[in-house]
Amino acid sequence: MSDKQVYDATRIQVLEGLEAVRKRPSMYIGSTDTRGLHHLVYEIVDNSIDEALAGFCNRIDVTLNSDGSVTVVDNGRGIPVDPHPIHKKSALEVVMTVLHAGGKFDKNSYKVSGGLHGVGVSVVNGLSEWLEVEVSRDGKKYLQRYVRGAPEAQVREIGDTEETGTKTTFKPDFQIFETLDFQYDILLNRLRELAFLNRGIIISFKDVRSSEGQVNSFSYEGGIVEFVEYLNKKKQALHEKPIYFERERDDMIVEIAMQYTNSYAENVYSFANNINTHEGGTHIIGFKSALTRIANDYIKVNKLSKDESKLSGDDIREGLTAIISVKLMEPQFEGQTKTKLGNSEVKGIVDSMVSDGLSEYFEENPKVANIILEKALLAQRAREAAKKARELTRRKNALEISTLPGKLADCSNKNPEACELYIVEGDSAGGSAKQGRDRSFQAILPLRGKILNVEKSRLAKILKNNEILALITALGTSISEDFDLDNARYHKLIIMTDADVDGAHIRTLLLTFFFRYMRPLIDAGYVYIAQPPLYKLKKGKAEHYLYTDRELNAKIEEIGEKGTAVQRYKGLGEMNPGQLWETTMDPDTRILLQVTLEDAIHADDIFRILMGDDVEPRRNFIEAHAKEVVDLDI
Repeated sequence: MSDKQVYDATRIQVLEGLEAVRKRPSMYIGSTDTRGLHHLVYEIVDNSIDEALAGFCNRIDVTLNSDGSVTVVDNGRGIPVDPHPIHKKSALEVVMTVLHAGGKFDKNSYKVSGGLHGVGVSVVNGLSEWLEVEVSRDGKKYLQRYVRGAPEAQVREIGDTEETGTKTTFKPDFQIFETLDFQYDILLNRLRELAFLNRGIIISFKDVRSSEGQVNSFSYEGGIVEFVEYLNKKKQALHEKPIYFERERDDMIVEIAMQYTNSYAENVYSFANNINTHEGGTHIIGFKSALTRIANDYIKVNKLSKDESKLSGDDIREGLTAIISVKLMEPQFEGQTKTKLGNSEVKGIVDSMVSDGLSEYFEENPKVANIILEKALLAQRAREAAKKARELTRRKNALEISTLPGKLADCSNKNPEACELYIVEGDSAGGSAKQGRDRSFQAILPLRGKILNVEKSRLAKILKNNEILALITALGTSISEDFDLDNARYHKLIIMTDADVDGAHIRTLLLTFFFRYMRPLIDAGYVYIAQPPLYKLKKGKAEHYLYTDRELNAKIEEIGEKGTAVQRYKGLGEMNPGQLWETTMDPDTRILLQVTLEDAIHADDIFRILMGDDVEPRRNFIEAHAKEVVDLDI
C-alpha cells in the first residue's frame, strides 16, 4: 500500500488556535475577495455596536489608515483584561485568540448581539498580518499585539486613563486576501445603515489614505424613521411623515417605519439584530400578512371599491418603502446565506403590532389612508390588465422549443447549468455572435434597439414591450411574483453590448430590468457583462487585443510605434465571427464581469438616480463622479 493510501491516526490533523481560520478563511467570513475583506471591519464594528445595544457605548470611530490598516475605537466598557479562570491568561488574549470566546454567550452581559457567527474579533485577528488592541478600563490602559493571530507578548499596562473603551487596529493579511483595497463607499453605506438602526449612536468614518481625506459622521435621533426618509429623498412621498410603530415584549424590540411614494417599485428591508435579512423571515411574513389584511378590511368597511376582489400583497406594497427592525436575545438564522430569520414568535408579534398600529393610523388619518389605498387599487387594476400578457410569457415546458422567440438562436445542450445566453445589441452583432459561438452550449438573443426603462413603467406596459417579452420567454423564469429560478434555461446570462455610450445605456436598461423584476438571477450569480476589446494592435504577425486606452498606450510603448497598425472597434458588428469568439466568447480567453449585489439599499438608490424621473439627482450624481471616469468613449 502506497503512503498516499494510508489512512490512520497520523492523518488526523488537529488545528490549534486560529490555524483553522487561516486554513479555511471562507468558512468564517464567506470569501477572501472584496466582500470578505470588508467583513473584517463589520466584525469589529459589530462588537462596538453590541456595547451600544447593551447601553455602554454611544460613539464609534472608524479610520482607514495610510498603511492599509483599519482602526475602530469605541467608548464602551473595554474588553476585560483580568485572568480567565479556566485558560489562566488575560481574558483579552482569550477573546482575541480563541474561537467562540466572548461575552455574547452570557445573557447577563449582552441581551442582544449583532454578531452573526459568534466568532468575530478572533477571526479578524487570525486573518490579519498584525493586530493591536488597546483597552481602557478601571483607570488603566492595556495593550497587546498579535502577528497572524499569535500574541507577541503578554497583555501589558501602558498608562493611566479616565476613559473606557476598546481601540482595535488591524492590517489584513496579503497571504489570505485577493485584494487589500478597502472601498470607502461600501463601508460608508454599512456604517450609515448601522447609525440609522441604532438611534442616537454617533459613528464617524475617516479615510486618511490620501491627502484629500474623507470624513463623515452619522447620528440619527429619529432612527429608522430617518432611514425611510433618507431612502425616499429622491422620490415623491404620498404622505409627509413615515408611519412608525414600536413594541417591546419578552426582551424583544420591534420597530417598523413605512412611507408610500408615487413610484412603482417596492422597497421593504428587514433587519434582525442589525443584520440585513436579505432572505426575509418571520418578521417579514408577519408584516406583509397584516398589511394586506388591514388594507382589504379598510377598503371593505369604507366601500372604496365596487369590485369585491381583494388586493394582493403586491398591490398594497407598490411604492412602499419600509424598514422592519427586530432586536432579540437569541435570533435563529436560516437560509443559504444565514440571513433569514426563523424565530416563530416574531411573526405573531409583528402581525399584531402592524394590525393594531395601522388600523389606528388609518382611522386617525383618513385622507392619507384613501391616498394609499387608491394607489393600491390602481395597482390592482394594472395587475389584472397585465395578467393575460404575463400568461403569454410562461412556457408550458422548459424543453418546448416551439414557444421560444424566433430571434433566439438556442443551444443544443438542455442542461441549464452548462448553458449560457448572450444578450446582444443589434442584428449585426447578433449575426457575428451566432456564427462565432459554440452552438452546443451558447445561445444568442439579439435585441433591437433599447428596451423600455422599467423604472418608469408599470408591469402592464412592460409586458407589451416586444424585446422584454422575448427576453422573458427565452429565460423561462417568468417575472415578478411569478418568478421561479428553478425554471431558468441558462445559468449564465451575458450582456454583450458595444463599448460606447449607447452600449452602456442598453446595459444599464437591462440591469435595471433584472434588478427590479428578476433579482434572484443576480443574487444567484447568473448575470455577467462581456468585455469586448476596444482595439486590435498588429505588428508583423503578432496581434494584440486591448480593452482600454491605457492598455493600448502601454502596449505601444512596449513594442514600439514603428510598423504598428491599430484598429478601433466602434461596435461588435465590426468584428468577424472568429474575432468575436477569440476575444469575447471563448471561455478560455474571454473576460467576464459577474454582476453582484453587495448592498441592495445602495443599488436601489443608484437605479433610482440613473433611471428615475427626477433629473436633478442624476445631474448631481454625474457631476460628483465625472472625475472617476478613466476611459470614456464619446
